[in-house]
Amino acid sequence: MPPQPAEQPNILFLMSDQHAQKLAGCYGDPIVRTPHLDRLAARGVVFDNAYCPSPICTPSRMSLLTARWPSTQSCWTNADMLPSDIPTYLHGLGAAGYQPALIGRLHSIGPDQLHGYAEREVGDHSSNWVGATTHDMGVLNRTNDPFRTSLVRSGAGLSSYEVHDVDVAEAACNWLRRRARSAASQQNPARPFALGVGFMLPHQPYVARTEDYAPYEGKVGLPTIPAPDADGDHAYLRHWRTITGITDVTEAEILRARTAYYGLTTRLDGLLGRVLDTLEDLGLADNTLVVYSSDHGDQLGERGLWWKQTFFDESAKVPLIMAWPRMLPAGERRAQVVNLLDVGPTLLEAAGAPSLPGADGSSFLGLARDPRAPWLDLSYSEYCTDGSARWDEGNAVVQRMVRMGPWKYIYYHGYLPQLFDLASDPHETRDLANDPAHAALCRQLEALVRRNWDPDQIARLLTAKRAEKALLGQWWRTVQPPDAHRWQLKVEDNWIDHATD
Repeated sequence: MPPQPAEQPNILFLMSDQHAQKLAGCYGDPIVRTPHLDRLAARGVVFDNAYCPSPICTPSRMSLLTARWPSTQSCWTNADMLPSDIPTYLHGLGAAGYQPALIGRLHSIGPDQLHGYAEREVGDHSSNWVGATTHDMGVLNRTNDPFRTSLVRSGAGLSSYEVHDVDVAEAACNWLRRRARSAASQQNPARPFALGVGFMLPHQPYVARTEDYAPYEGKVGLPTIPAPDADGDHAYLRHWRTITGITDVTEAEILRARTAYYGLTTRLDGLLGRVLDTLEDLGLADNTLVVYSSDHGDQLGERGLWWKQTFFDESAKVPLIMAWPRMLPAGERRAQVVNLLDVGPTLLEAAGAPSLPGADGSSFLGLARDPRAPWLDLSYSEYCTDGSARWDEGNAVVQRMVRMGPWKYIYYHGYLPQLFDLASDPHETRDLANDPAHAALCRQLEALVRRNWDPDQIARLLTAKRAEKALLGQWWRTVQPPDAHRWQLKVEDNWIDHATD
C-alpha cells in the first residue's frame, strides 16, 4: 500500500509559458542554469514524456483546467472561450474544502476569469475579450507572436513579460506569508491551501536582461537538428515557414534569440526559487504537493522552426515535475506518456476530491508513486485554427497527433501524415509514413486519431465560431467593457539594447 497523507495536502502549482522541456538541467541540458528546478526534481518525480493538449496557449491551458481535449470543449484557438459550465479541477478542489487561489497568468478569454478559482491576484497582461486591441509593447511589438520580428528584435534588453513575472513572484511570496500568519493566529488548524502561480517566461520576446544574457553569450550554439531541404520538407511545414518569414533566418538572429531564451529560462528559475524558498522558510513544504509544468515548448530554431505550433517534441513536450514529501519518491523519473490533461485528475486524487465528470484525462498518481503501476501509454495533442490570427493569413488548419509508446503519428488535414519512431529516431528526422513496411501501423494510428474526432466537422465548427467571434469583436470595439484581473503593461518596460530596423 502506498503511504497515505494524514490530512489533505497543500497544493502549489507553478506554471510557466513556453518552456521547452529539454532546457533544464534536470532534463539534461549541459549549459542552462536551473538550480531551483533541479532541486525540485531531486526531491520529486520527473516525467520525461509529458505532452501538452495543444501546442498553443489558451487551448492547452483550458484543457489543463477541465481535463478535456480541445475538441471536446470546442476551445481550439487563443480567441476561443471555455464555457463556464464545464467543471474544472479547481471546482473539484473547492468541493473538497479548498479555496483555490491564482496569482498571475491564466489566459482565459471571456467574462469568466476564474473558472473555479475563489480568488485571483495580478492577472494577465492582455485583454480578457475577443477582438480586443493588442497590447502595446513599443519597440517589441509583434515579437510575442510567430513573426520574423521576434528574431530580428532579440538579444539583451527587457520585456514587460519579465516585469509581470517579478510582480507575480512577489505576490505569491506575500500570499504564502499571509497564509502562514493566518494559520499561526488560529487555535484550530487552517484548511490546506491550493495556490496556482502563473508566469509568462520564457515566452518570447527573446529579450533578456544583460545580467542573464551575458553569461550565455558565446556558449549557446546553433541548433543541432538541421532544417530539411525544400524537397525533404513536409508541405504544411514549408507553408508555415513561408507565412511566418523564417526561411532565411541569419546566424546572428539565431544565436541572439537562443541566447536570450537561455537567459529567460534562468530568470524564470530564479523566480520559481523565490516562491519555493518562501514555502520552505515558512515551514509549509512538508505537507505541500508541488507541481511544475508549462503549457507548451519552444523549438528554438531546431529544424529551422521557432516558437510552438507544431507537434515536434520541442514544441509539444512540456516539463513536468512533482514533489510531495513522504508521499512520492525522490529523484525518480517516469518514461510513460502522460499529458497536461492528466494533471487535474491527479491533483484531485491526491486531495481526496471529487473526480471531474466527462474528463478525458486520468490520474497518474499511482504511476508517480510506482513506475510499475498500470498506465495506458497513449496520448494526443491537437492544433486547430480558424485562420483569424494575425499570423495565419486566413489559412485555417485542422491537425492532431497521437503518441503511442515509441510511435508518433501526425495527421494534417489536407496534407500527407507523418510517422516517427522516437525509440530509434528521437530527433524526428526520418518520416516513415510513406514506408510500406509501416502501412498497417499508420492505418491503426490514424484510426486512433479519428476516434471521436472528425476533421471535417471541426473545420465547419471553426468557420462558424469565426463568424461569432467577429461579432464579439465588434461588440468589444463599441462597448469597451472593462477587463477583470488585468495587469497593467507599461510600454516603457520594453526595450532592446541593439539597433533594430
